[in-house]
Amino acid sequence: MKAIYLDCVSGISGNMFLGACLQLGVPEKYLRGELAKLNLRQEFELEISNVSKNGIGAAYVDVKLPKDFESEFDRPNIRRLHRHEHNKNHVHRTFGDIKKIIEASELGAEVKTKSLAIFNVIAAAEGKVHQRTAEEVTFHEVGAVDSIVDIVGCAICLDYLEAEKIFVSRINTGSGFVRCAHGLMQIPAPATAELLQGFKTYSYGAEKELTTPTGAAIVKALGEYSADIPEDFTSEKIGYGAGTWDLDIPNVLRIYLGEYGGQGEKHLFKLEANIDDMNPQIYGWLYERLFSAGALDVWTTPIFMKKNRPAQMLSVLVDKEHKELCIKIIFEETTSIGLRVIEIARRVEAVRKIAKVETRFGEVSCKVSAYDGKIVSITPEYEDCRRLAEKNSVPLKAVWQEALTKQEARLG
Repeated sequence: MKAIYLDCVSGISGNMFLGACLQLGVPEKYLRGELAKLNLRQEFELEISNVSKNGIGAAYVDVKLPKDFESEFDRPNIRRLHRHEHNKNHVHRTFGDIKKIIEASELGAEVKTKSLAIFNVIAAAEGKVHQRTAEEVTFHEVGAVDSIVDIVGCAICLDYLEAEKIFVSRINTGSGFVRCAHGLMQIPAPATAELLQGFKTYSYGAEKELTTPTGAAIVKALGEYSADIPEDFTSEKIGYGAGTWDLDIPNVLRIYLGEYGGQGEKHLFKLEANIDDMNPQIYGWLYERLFSAGALDVWTTPIFMKKNRPAQMLSVLVDKEHKELCIKIIFEETTSIGLRVIEIARRVEAVRKIAKVETRFGEVSCKVSAYDGKIVSITPEYEDCRRLAEKNSVPLKAVWQEALTKQEARLG
């Protein structure tokens, strides 16, 4: 499968990630075209240039905002989502508003899923810092716009590169203090520190903010720590994305793109809890939090408990790294006061790859799975089929069947 390795010696931010992906081969025209599907053209302008950082050629991406939106906190490379209260003339967007923008766009299903996964974790982190639920977090217009571009742009690039796995090195957070809406904050900023739990971090070099909340959210939502490039990873290409600072060390994010053989078996845990006294409306929110925290799968099974009470058995499949966080969420969000932790002896996975196919209705992404060197399954993405069915006023099954037939013929 395609994978990338993030070398975060000089930290990570959203625009550094975008710059590195452009060097890896994502066409600038393609990125701009996909971002236009957000319908926010009047709210930002993308400036892309080639720069040199300590002799290393890198791509620098800057999200320029209309002058009406500028404030004393809008500085390059500081991508902060915050509650901005000192200027009441600015427009604000809630987390729900941002979700609607992404969901209403014509972006592909995988891009939407990855984008919302990143926003979910950053909203949860900001909510915890400000003692609010994720849904209540309000983002200032400026912080929201450039973060939407960075985060959705990240998902667009990953989709184009067909990268299914992201490995992350130790992360240089920088040091000192950064000014934001609430005054001076120690680096890493509170939301960044929250997001980087579970990853190896350190501070080296200048007193600057090297890892931003947006960069940390990308790592948290999609990444997996690896002290070095994994043994089964074969690098094919390297890209460099530039940050704003000129430092003693090159202010770049280095991304390796290549093939990852991976292990077909994983060591996992299943968390189980029987729940008979909880408002069923909470389950949707619980699922979102668990998936954002790294759960591999979440499901409920109808059961009967003592005195023939109807109930639900909550099951969560999770790896060792994210197990404790998911346990914490279950206790925080449900009425359960106890759960079972079951060690899974082995889990065998087929190798998966996303392949796009053009139909008369439009482009559809298909998940192609292989085991033991043979293709075992081809599944068109539901969200793509649904979007095209609505757009063309045809039955969803017609789009699904044509995508499946064409992909099967293409792969022989």
